[in-house]
Amino acid sequence: MTGLGKSLIIIGIIIVIIGFFAAYGPRMPFSGKLPGDIHIKRENFEFYFPLATSIIVSVIISVILYFFTRR
Repeated sequence: MTGLGKSLIIIGIIIVIIGFFAAYGPRMPFSGKLPGDIHIKRENFEFYFPLATSIIVSVIISVILYFFTRR
């Protein structure tokens, strides 16, 4: 049963982090404007891929999961 408890805690933390970024993401000065984020703007076309931001978020989530899943 402790495995279920850990899983629920991890899922809850992930939901809180996603909610935080959804609520306060546009107000963060570094969010989506890091070097490495790809932004192409043309006359009738706009493409945006937050590569560096995605890598940083992935590293943060990996570290959090590492601390909760190690034995």
